[in-house]
Amino acid sequence: MAYLELRGLKKNFSDVVALEQLDLAVGAGEFLTLLGPSGCGKTTALRIVAGFEHPDAGTVVLEDRDITHLSASRRNMGMVFQAYSLFPNMTAEENVMFGLRLRKVPQDEQKRRVGRLFDLIGLARARTRYPHQLSGGQQQRVALARALAIEPRVLLLDEPLSALDARVRVQLREEIRRIQTNLGITALYVTHDQEEALSISDRIAVMSAGRIEQLGTASEIYGSPATPFVAEFVGTMNRLTGEVVDGGESIVDCRGLQLRVTAVQGLPRRQRVLVLVRPESVEVTALGDGEAPAGTLVGQVTSHSFLGAITRIKIAAESGADLAADVQSARAGAFPIGVRVACRFAAESPSVLKLDDA
Repeated sequence: MAYLELRGLKKNFSDVVALEQLDLAVGAGEFLTLLGPSGCGKTTALRIVAGFEHPDAGTVVLEDRDITHLSASRRNMGMVFQAYSLFPNMTAEENVMFGLRLRKVPQDEQKRRVGRLFDLIGLARARTRYPHQLSGGQQQRVALARALAIEPRVLLLDEPLSALDARVRVQLREEIRRIQTNLGITALYVTHDQEEALSISDRIAVMSAGRIEQLGTASEIYGSPATPFVAEFVGTMNRLTGEVVDGGESIVDCRGLQLRVTAVQGLPRRQRVLVLVRPESVEVTALGDGEAPAGTLVGQVTSHSFLGAITRIKIAAESGADLAADVQSARAGAFPIGVRVACRFAAESPSVLKLDDA
């Protein structure tokens, strides 16, 4: 049973549609991420859950109770913002205690909770420091502890890592996930960073234009994108349009070249499809002057991008399509710019989306 539900949420700002019929269910103790580009409605959805915005239509239900019109102060939600929003005239400890004092929590209980949280975030020695004496990552840890101190029913995080440098972002996202798992708290997380979402979420809702394009686990979102938007937004994807020649034999025609694509099995003949292949699933062989094997895309290497353990090479196919393929950097020298190559898709790797016949 869902712990938190968003049912049919709609929200407009003047003539701009922020949310359009948004439905979402979050389980107790789940870490669910709203992922999408700027302006897709993910922060608006979070603010509606928090009570900072009110929907034009739809309801927010928490533990089977409609809280749509409940004030933010009565929802007992913990919120972590992109900006750390710490009080500059208070120490780290005083910042964390702030919400507890407002709620008139007994002093002994305040000390117990604050002590535990500073141990949890690894800043026990920084309790008496002021925000300007802390690094960005430390300030965000204190902001997280402050949100958790009130023992919220749901932890809401709005792009909490976007102001930090890359290395600190990776460290802190792992810390956030560890703390959330340790406490067993339900969390709703907003980000535009696909790597961030894929690495820490139980499930991900990919959003576009106020709607959820796909909801699923990281492996489902990455490996089986449901729409062209998801395929483009989450990771790099090669896109090849084609037509099913023989669904039983898994043959699809891409610009005159017949390829075997298991994912088209069962589709009717002449069905237009979009074949989606990740760069890591493209196998590349240097041809030189030799003949290309049947069922491969032939092209010429046009560029290299060094990405550490792998190098991404771009290939201009003779059929007119452009491909990206990932190879081990140790092997990249075998594919210099200008060399003729044959490309084959790893077995079972492509995803296929049906296209309208129009």
